[in-house]
Amino acid sequence: MMKRKAEKQQAAAPLSAVAARKARMQQTQTTVTTDTTTTHTEPVAEPPSKRPRRSLEEAQSQSTSEGQRTTRATKRGAVKAEKVQQRVENGAKETRSKKTTVEVEDRGNQTSSEEEEEEEEDVEENAAGVMAVPEGTEDGYESPADTPSLTMEFPLSKMRLNKSNIVYSDEHTLCVRIREKMSIVMIGHYDLWVKRGVVSLMGAKLHPSPRVYRVYAPSTHSLPVIKCVTGVDGAAEVEFKSFHSGLTRLRDLSPLYQRVWNSGNSPADKLSLKTVGQDVRRTFSVLHTSADDSLNRHLRPLHLEKQWSAAIKVLSQRSGRLQVLICGPKASGKSTFGRYLLNHLLSPAPQTETNYHNTDGVAFLDLDPGQPEFSPMGQVYLAHLRSPVFGPPFTHPSLDNERDGSIVRAHHIGASSPKEDPDHYVLAITNLIEQYHALLATYPQCPLIVNYPGWIFGLGLEVATYLIKTLGLSDVVYMSEKGPMEVVEPLSQAANVSKIPLTILPSQPTEFVSRSSAQLRSMQMQSYFHMSQPKGVNHPMWLERPVFKNRPFRILYSGPNRGIHGIMTLGSQISSDLLCESLEGAIVGVVAVESPNALPTQPDTSSIAEKQPNDDNDDDNEEEEEESTSDIDMDADTNVDNTTSSTSSSITSALARLTAPTKESLPYLTTGPGSDTPLHPTSSHSLGLALVRSINTTTQTLDLLTPIPPSRLAQSLEQGHALVLVRGALDNPNWAVSEEYYAARAEERRFRRGLRSQNSNNQNEDGGEGAGDDELDEKEKKRMHTLLKERIRRAKDVPFMTVVEDHGRRRQDEARAQRALWKLRKKAGPESESEVGY
Repeated sequence: MMKRKAEKQQAAAPLSAVAARKARMQQTQTTVTTDTTTTHTEPVAEPPSKRPRRSLEEAQSQSTSEGQRTTRATKRGAVKAEKVQQRVENGAKETRSKKTTVEVEDRGNQTSSEEEEEEEEDVEENAAGVMAVPEGTEDGYESPADTPSLTMEFPLSKMRLNKSNIVYSDEHTLCVRIREKMSIVMIGHYDLWVKRGVVSLMGAKLHPSPRVYRVYAPSTHSLPVIKCVTGVDGAAEVEFKSFHSGLTRLRDLSPLYQRVWNSGNSPADKLSLKTVGQDVRRTFSVLHTSADDSLNRHLRPLHLEKQWSAAIKVLSQRSGRLQVLICGPKASGKSTFGRYLLNHLLSPAPQTETNYHNTDGVAFLDLDPGQPEFSPMGQVYLAHLRSPVFGPPFTHPSLDNERDGSIVRAHHIGASSPKEDPDHYVLAITNLIEQYHALLATYPQCPLIVNYPGWIFGLGLEVATYLIKTLGLSDVVYMSEKGPMEVVEPLSQAANVSKIPLTILPSQPTEFVSRSSAQLRSMQMQSYFHMSQPKGVNHPMWLERPVFKNRPFRILYSGPNRGIHGIMTLGSQISSDLLCESLEGAIVGVVAVESPNALPTQPDTSSIAEKQPNDDNDDDNEEEEEESTSDIDMDADTNVDNTTSSTSSSITSALARLTAPTKESLPYLTTGPGSDTPLHPTSSHSLGLALVRSINTTTQTLDLLTPIPPSRLAQSLEQGHALVLVRGALDNPNWAVSEEYYAARAEERRFRRGLRSQNSNNQNEDGGEGAGDDELDEKEKKRMHTLLKERIRRAKDVPFMTVVEDHGRRRQDEARAQRALWKLRKKAGPESESEVGY
């Protein structure tokens, strides 16, 4: 009966070609599931292997009808695309006018058991944030999969835990013995200590040492595989230990961080926790197959392709002379290959294995502002790394650690794509290469890895070939065996001219991911603003409270003692009347101006003489500032170096001439109508990003939320630099708007969970004493619950956010379907240049 109803519904309404293909695939999946789960089923009629022959007239009529249906479907798709494009354009306009609305869902408190509460947390993953349709359309490459993938058992670990390979275990630690050529896979986060033997992890070979490595293995990326390379008595001994850094608590602030880490104990965990207790929960779980995951997520191991392994071995033999450019189309595995190569070069191999022992670290030049590795989006930078990195980008959104690495220099692009301003992009690259050459003076055996974005067609191809000819590279790696020839031939010609080898490797086989690029950017940006590096701690920590509850930096933007000397925009010029509205709640780049040469236009000496007749030596000061190296506080009244003072005064005076105050007295840096020329990279650098919390026009102060260390800001001011805020075309911080709402909901859920556990414990106890105390406790519980409800209500009433209430199960089912997977669609061809996303 169900099948007949479905057939009637399908026959009632005409279907397009896409819908028909989707229906056939769903029917095929239903058939496969039924065949595998039941033994007594009715035989399903298979379609004929060949189509019946038709006469010429029937074939023509059929082709005509199919053409009409295709035309209608194309028109409907064009209309939908036009509507989506209008929504995207309207969203872009709302971005400038700060009218963006974040829709979140509130399903009420209909849950009555712990099982339903876990389902509620699962559904909340896609209940908030930016709508998926505009993001996928704007990206052009990623979209939710047409059909949900079949749940299948995928092998992860080659070894199974048993009493013979478990050395010891407790509630926090697990020590296992891994035999040679065997591997183990875990989900979650843990500290890894190699006690005996040699193991490989994400390209790095880890030898026995006192060093402990921190590993992040979320479900958003392929899980790292720990494999025994060589062992003592045929096995390696590795210890895993739980740790808490606060990163997992971000799931209470954003649904994108839910269903990311381990949940519940796997069968292997229950075996290792027999002596401790089954209620104990570590921060990691051992998985033998994907079926061991209680959430049935799309888990896959991170294996290294054989051609990748051979290429990494060849490149690592260059040792300190290695300078490699990694390029290719989007979603081809550039970041993964670069991370493998980076970890392999940073592996602390003993001197006996090879003649080269890396003591100078590795330089990593990241030219992808859309998906950077060690920085939030919108920046290109040069990093100096000294330790392997085990985790996706949102687990290390910035570097400020002497042991692991640091950012040498960064430049703010202000967009996720360099095609907005290629000239400024090339200038920034040139300056970062100069910084690398200066780094070689201190670390002469420091290799270089250049990560190029997926902008490899059209003008991006010209930039790539220019870099190959001018950077003095030793190797070029292209991550696609499918071409196209319009890209491979120019790269090969440029490599031949420079007399360097071009290596072509296959793309990564992963087709489905659980987060889109826009969602991963939001996760990395949120992690960046919540991360902190306490003094004396080797690893970063993450703050668990909403970012708007942090204490902001209050800076003057007007007056003689102001800290912000200019505000400029990139991408498009904003009217001075709308500058204040566009800044509130926006993410801006904090750029330090080192010299007046960084300004868009040099000051006119004639106008300077007319406006400031007493400043006759400004040109001399501008020449002297290039040689200044003093570190003196620019605001100090005593012991001020003359060179640094003249440098800061020349910068501030030049900025004062180029800025036009708005009606709120904001120093708007502009060089004329329609001009958005960025600061020159040779005389400026980016300190990081900041979130403008509010603008007080009465006191003329800016409240900035930024993870930039205060010591770095103070050092920049001591060197005589001036700070400029740059407003680009970065994604709106919708995650920051909804953090308080999700935090309130999480607190209320924990309170209800505590009440249920307390009530269950009271029911198991005998005796009726203390009834009066129970009444007081009930009143206190109701009062606390009322306060939590009031907090949720206040969190709903915030600007730019709308809570959509839906208590039905239909909405939950739709959310689960939308949460499935994202399909990566790689387009290799010049015609897709306009659709290249990051």
